[in-house]
Amino acid sequence: MSKGIVMNCEQAQQHFVDAWTGSLASDEAAALNTHLDSCGSCREEFDRAQLYWNALGALPAPEPGPDLRTAFYGRLSRIEHGAGGERTGWRWLRHPAFQAAAAVLLLAAGLGLGRYTGSREDERLADLRKEVNDMRQLVALSLLQQQSAAERLQGVSWAYRVEQSNSEVLTALLHTLNADPNVNVRLAAVDALRNFSVAPEARAGLVNALPRQNSPLVQIAILDQLVDLRDRSSVPSVALLMHEPGVSPEVRERAEWAVKRLQ
Repeated sequence: MSKGIVMNCEQAQQHFVDAWTGSLASDEAAALNTHLDSCGSCREEFDRAQLYWNALGALPAPEPGPDLRTAFYGRLSRIEHGAGGERTGWRWLRHPAFQAAAAVLLLAAGLGLGRYTGSREDERLADLRKEVNDMRQLVALSLLQQQSAAERLQGVSWAYRVEQSNSEVLTALLHTLNADPNVNVRLAAVDALRNFSVAPEARAGLVNALPRQNSPLVQIAILDQLVDLRDRSSVPSVALLMHEPGVSPEVRERAEWAVKRLQ
């Protein structure tokens, strides 16, 4: 977004969550504040919604009744479809970061719900944990597809919270490692792949990504990861990297070190 741009109401609402999380660029923050100063309706909505956002982060572990999950989904459905007089212009409700906070709330509610299920406690808790893991996957995948590098970094962070067997998030992380234009996001993806190291696809993906990287920092991070994982099967590929034209002296030196450690 260029400097001096004037936001309309729809654009301003799309930036609410980014403002609350502090991920807005300075020019975007200035444009949002300018709009809020001139639009009483958006200012009222922003302030009211921020109270809800802050409340989500401050919620203690709940002690809900047995029908809380049904009520939660019903409420969410009414908001999304504008039923019961809800305002359909609240686009921030669809923001992945808000959905992430809702997922955390659902987990806490679900764990509380389990205490009221008697003999079916284990079964209910297992179902709820699966639902929350699915929601975490949804949030991670959604954030990894965002245009903002800050949001993609959040997506990498959410990848730590899914199960190690989650192949969809693993595939998304490998794609991020190979294709993301931001070096910091790729570095974060390398570290997040450690959580999936039990999968052969993760180790093979790290090895295959080595020659594709244009950043020595990322290549060195991959080499360090392979050494930490004691992946001896990567030695031929690492040794080949040492003789690739255009490899920086730092990467070549690190590759030699990695080969020695892995042999």
